[in-house]
Amino acid sequence: QVQLVESGGGLVQAGGSLRLSCAASGRAFSSGVMGWFRQPPGKEREFVAAIRWSAGSTYYVDSVKGRFTISRDYAKNTVHLQMDMKPEDTAVYYCAATRFSIAAYWDTKYYEYWGRGTQVTVSS
Repeated sequence: QVQLVESGGGLVQAGGSLRLSCAASGRAFSSGVMGWFRQPPGKEREFVAAIRWSAGSTYYVDSVKGRFTISRDYAKNTVHLQMDMKPEDTAVYYCAATRFSIAAYWDTKYYEYWGRGTQVTVSS
């Protein structure tokens, strides 16, 4: 059974940095897509970033381009999200994965596996 476990969340001041990690166990993702989503307080879950395991192609929502970087570590079956923070980035961050090379990487319905989430709070 596949498990995704997020780590690295916490409280940070605006202008500071955080790095989230998502460790996948139960299978090696040699293909497919892994993504990060977030759910701000009182809002719906939204796409943040995604990466294709095989090609390494990366995708970002416009609001985080230039501030967030998604990367993968094959050996550890782990994906990272390096973030330079603003107050509006406050949310619960979720890692998601699919075995398939989906086109609509921004759409939650195409992801098969989800982590439990990690809270990120940015103070101004």
